[in-house]
Amino acid sequence: MPPQIPYIIANEGCERFSFYGMRNILTVFLMTSLLLSIPEPLRKGEAKEIFHTFVIGVYFFPLLGGWLSDRFFGKYHTILWLSLVYCAGHACLAIFENNIQGFYTGLFLIALGSGGIKPLVSSFIGDQFDKSNRSLAQKVFDAFYWIINFGSFFASLLMPIFLDRFGASVAFGIPGVLMFIATAVFWSGRRKYVRIAPTAKHDPHSFLKVVRTALTSRGEGQGRPGLVVAVIGGLLAIGALAMSPQWGFVIAFCTALVLVMGFGGAGAWMQLERARGPHPDDAVEGVRTVLRLLVLFALVTPFWSLFDQKASTWVLQADQMAKPEWFKSSMMQALNPALVMLLIPLNNLVLYPLLARLGLRVTALRRMGAGIAFSGLAWIVVGGLQLWLDGGHEVAITWQILPYALLTLGEVLVSATGLEFAYSQAPLAMKGVITSFWNLSVTIGNLWVLMANASVKGESVTHYIQSTGTSVTAFQMFFFAGFALVAALLFALYARGYRMQDNYRS
Repeated sequence: MPPQIPYIIANEGCERFSFYGMRNILTVFLMTSLLLSIPEPLRKGEAKEIFHTFVIGVYFFPLLGGWLSDRFFGKYHTILWLSLVYCAGHACLAIFENNIQGFYTGLFLIALGSGGIKPLVSSFIGDQFDKSNRSLAQKVFDAFYWIINFGSFFASLLMPIFLDRFGASVAFGIPGVLMFIATAVFWSGRRKYVRIAPTAKHDPHSFLKVVRTALTSRGEGQGRPGLVVAVIGGLLAIGALAMSPQWGFVIAFCTALVLVMGFGGAGAWMQLERARGPHPDDAVEGVRTVLRLLVLFALVTPFWSLFDQKASTWVLQADQMAKPEWFKSSMMQALNPALVMLLIPLNNLVLYPLLARLGLRVTALRRMGAGIAFSGLAWIVVGGLQLWLDGGHEVAITWQILPYALLTLGEVLVSATGLEFAYSQAPLAMKGVITSFWNLSVTIGNLWVLMANASVKGESVTHYIQSTGTSVTAFQMFFFAGFALVAALLFALYARGYRMQDNYRS
């Protein structure tokens, strides 16, 4: 085992405490303090929109972090500098608890810092391994995910209490202290790390250069249909940006990004063979691998739509449930990391070996497809609980344990597996960027939530939902459940033809 791994693991544990410590009390703080000037009937929707906009930022900025790392500064320096930005964001939350603009500035800095380092820490772990010891890598990625949830568990349990008893400055200040400790721990291991120098800037056969060649090259006697598809995507993206006044900037911008990536990727795939000659075969095949990966990542986005709503929709549902007076709704989220810490060793020591003895190969893609399906089942259960509440019944909060268990099993199968999968499939020069695309799938997942929330505000949609005899909340829950189950089926079908790669360094 590389001796530098404990520094990265300890850094991640403290950083995750800091992130989940502030994230898991964010909705409650917005509802009870910062947004009190908004009428109560509109406050829930506004708090939910702010929360998911923040999460979109957290999982969008990995693109920036991956780009800076792969082209200019390398993973170590990018992580260190953005961690300092992250610390400044926490300081703003603690200082500006009563100032909306100052508080939102803090959220922006945390989104920039947390999002920027998110793909780099996991891929930096992968850099510490090579082909000789890569068998240890999945175990370390599981340990990495375990420590994430160790930090999340205590943050979810303690921060709502600190918010209630000591106020927002203390509750947001403690995560800031933990983030500073995380930065110091990471810096202290600086002499032990394997650092891979950035190469993308000077690489004549980088991903974007191969894509540009493929799109602009003419085949003999052929047109450029792929370029036409990419241009259509660009025009649709401009149209999406023009809808900013109606949709809001975040929805419009993220939709534009999805259109550019989707249509641009499809166009490049159509003409990719034209890049052979100007670029070597391994560079062209690397682009093909990335495009295949992006399809898989796109099919994972419905999972994140469901998963991240446990900190918004599920907390708001918990507010309606019967519970002890001392128990805060947001404390229920501590169940998720507690279950993760149990399930990761249980799966690795018991479930996977048992399935292997039964002759069933538990591949990374099979795990991920099953995980998406489990998230859909969780939302069927939580939708049933909402129907029960809507009928005027008193429902104990302990009923939420079942959907939390199903959703957490899905998380372990999708997220813990996906970290190592994304790293192992990425070409050597694109580790940071590919892990950024993995994190971008979370952004798109939260985009679906914002779009679903925006759609139910229309009069015609509201009238249709009322005609079904269910509340808007329950209807959306069953919609998201179906969304995930369809995505799980498509993921399984696509994964059957995917060719696995082994892109660890020699």
